[in-house]
Amino acid sequence: MSKRTEALAVRLEEGARALVVLARTLTEAEWQTPTKDGRKIGVVVHHVGNMYPLEIQLALTLAKGEAIAGVTWDDVHAVNARHAKDFERVTKEEAVHFVEIQSAAAAEAIRQLTDDQLDLAAPVSLNADAPLTTQFFLEDHAVRHSYYHTMRIREALKAAGRSAVKVA
Repeated sequence: MSKRTEALAVRLEEGARALVVLARTLTEAEWQTPTKDGRKIGVVVHHVGNMYPLEIQLALTLAKGEAIAGVTWDDVHAVNARHAKDFERVTKEEAVHFVEIQSAAAAEAIRQLTDDQLDLAAPVSLNADAPLTTQFFLEDHAVRHSYYHTMRIREALKAAGRSAVKVA
């Protein structure tokens, strides 16, 4: 493990931990609050855990110097919509546990990468086939994901006039 992979893994773990801490403070009513895109907060928490394996799989493709081809934002939106329907009734305990397990696995996968793998770049269809490095892709997807949704959850709570906008 390099200093760079450790730093990436730690940032992913910190973001996931902040999401989990916030999720644990939510009341049932807050858990059911819709976010800006219409998904319930609880679904969004579970979604973060659900996406870690895919985000890591795609990053590992780049880490082999291979392009990420054929993946579109329409695909991403379809996965998210299907997930929202399938996990509409996810409990706080299930979602929090899922995020904890999936974030730990994602962090471990990141720790297994080398600096040379972090530096490999290949076209990414999600980004107009721009050649992205593995490190950038990890930062833009798996590492950033929990931070982004924690912010969106706080916004949804604030918009709903809820008080669970506690700082973790």
